[in-house]
Amino acid sequence: MQSFNVIDMWGHMGGLDKFVVTLLVGMSVYSFWVMIDRFLSFRKAKTTSNLFVGALRSHMSDKDIDGAIEAARGQSASPIAKVVYAALTEYKLGEDAIASAHGDELDLDVVDAVNREIDRSKEREVANLKRGLGGLASISSAAPFIGLFGTVVGIINAFRSMAESGQGGLGAVSAGISEALFTTAAGLVVAIPAVLAFNYFTNRTEDFVVDINDVSSELLNVLLRTSKGQKRAA
Repeated sequence: MQSFNVIDMWGHMGGLDKFVVTLLVGMSVYSFWVMIDRFLSFRKAKTTSNLFVGALRSHMSDKDIDGAIEAARGQSASPIAKVVYAALTEYKLGEDAIASAHGDELDLDVVDAVNREIDRSKEREVANLKRGLGGLASISSAAPFIGLFGTVVGIINAFRSMAESGQGGLGAVSAGISEALFTTAAGLVVAIPAVLAFNYFTNRTEDFVVDINDVSSELLNVLLRTSKGQKRAA
């Protein structure tokens, strides 16, 4: 009696089918590595960002720019902290340039420069958050077709073997067809977790984009008020 366990199927597969299954296993390993890496990164980013935002609001309420910069410095796990650090560093450079020029006519230019730096930093951080997601998208779309390709090849081989042996009937090709269909199942097993993970992490990335935009807007408002206050004081 023909056994239909995975080991026996592997033993009866042709070289091309074995290559397809090996490729799918490699894609699965990569996709799970990306899932684990992104999950740990997003969890750490969320935790550190929540702590940083609380500290940032405390410093900004006191107009303590230097304290806010120190709070953001070294927070490599938080995309919000890195955007804020870049923005406040740009602000300090602009304010120092104005002080050196002994004029305040560039106040609004400083805020505009900060806004541009926020946009640049945000693009970098979003790209970092999306690292590996392109691979998940490719795997989720390609794996079913790779599995289907293995199935087509396996069925062709099964019918060719039946023609060569001269035996007919379903029993003559059932084992070969089951081995061929195994590659389709393998492709779906690889693709389904990949597409679910891609959608999940894409949504998490969008959540971070919203948080970055909210914090950046608050920061710009504070910096604009600070610049106007300094201008009036001067």
